[in-house]
Amino acid sequence: MPDPKPRDLFPGALEMMVLRLLKQRPMHGYALVQRIQQASNNLLQVEEGSLYPALQRLLKDGLVDAEWGVSATNRRVRVYRITRAGAKHLGQEMSSFERMLDGINLVLALGGET
Repeated sequence: MPDPKPRDLFPGALEMMVLRLLKQRPMHGYALVQRIQQASNNLLQVEEGSLYPALQRLLKDGLVDAEWGVSATNRRVRVYRITRAGAKHLGQEMSSFERMLDGINLVLALGGET
């Protein structure tokens, strides 16, 4: 049963997920929201109010670029793609995240030890 209480992602998590998905293929915003939800087995629900500011930050930082296109439903959409700098940044962020997660797991593995 999914947790009914929404949880905030840690800073940078949304951007990291967006870059990872865009590394697979260019997408528009709604497709990113749907893909995050699907890939997380509905554990993550990203609101447009969070996604679009994150995309704007990524654009401003040169980690993604965007162009206008047409969706499968024939609507005008902004399609985002990862840049070379974005791919490099993603690698660094994923490595940093994995080290942090390793550290957390080491602490949690202590269990009931005192």
